[in-house]
Amino acid sequence: MNFNGGVLLFSKFINNKDADSKKSVELNPARIPNHIAIIMDGNGRWAQKRHLPRIAGHKAALTTVKKITVAASDLGVKVLSLYTFSTENWKRPKKEIDFLMSLPISFFDTFVPDLIKNNIRVSAIGDMEALPEDTKKAVKRAIKQTAENSGMILNFAINYGGRAEIVVAAQRLAQSVVNNELDISQITDKVFAKALMTGKLGEYSDPDLLIRTSGEERISNFLLWQVAYSEFVFSDVLWPDYNPQTLRENIYEYQNRNRRFGGLKKE
Repeated sequence: MNFNGGVLLFSKFINNKDADSKKSVELNPARIPNHIAIIMDGNGRWAQKRHLPRIAGHKAALTTVKKITVAASDLGVKVLSLYTFSTENWKRPKKEIDFLMSLPISFFDTFVPDLIKNNIRVSAIGDMEALPEDTKKAVKRAIKQTAENSGMILNFAINYGGRAEIVVAAQRLAQSVVNNELDISQITDKVFAKALMTGKLGEYSDPDLLIRTSGEERISNFLLWQVAYSEFVFSDVLWPDYNPQTLRENIYEYQNRNRRFGGLKKE
């Protein structure tokens, strides 16, 4: 990383037959997205391409999570949200689900020291109570161990579904109305947003940039309310192959967008 006129200079690898070709990419440190959300897709296909079982792809994905977490923190990202396990993922084979549920245990045991070293705080959204006991304990332990860190928030979406989140928020607000704690007229966008699971993230609750890997181009029930004005970048890279350089390329693409939020803004 070099500093030149307040601009971060990075080397960008071009995705073509010449793996050695490079192009300079300049990231503006003043326009680093505060909140990046990533749909980590392609673990199974990564494994299948190598004639390995699907669980091998999920295991390899953990290394990527560690690299991208530190890279995002170093760039100045405030919140990194990772779609780890959706409410729909329970439909997968039991063997795969059992393996996925075991990953947080080994992952946090080995990664928490690095998180503390890098001043990164763990957070989680989703229905934690429905997780296996050991998995739930591992997540809660990591949250507690990193609670004093004041840097980037690493936000895991575990057993999470965007529609379910909205329904639960609506139920909570409705109950507040029934209890005479809130008037219907007081339910605004801001009040509703605070009732969502991401409400605890404050001003950074909505992602500036949503990335999905593996070439798929859909949201898959992830942060449905929050991504209303997010910039979307769809990467062809399978998640286990995703690296800090790819992240920089995706941020570069984001920085070259003209975000108007429904209004008009000069290029």
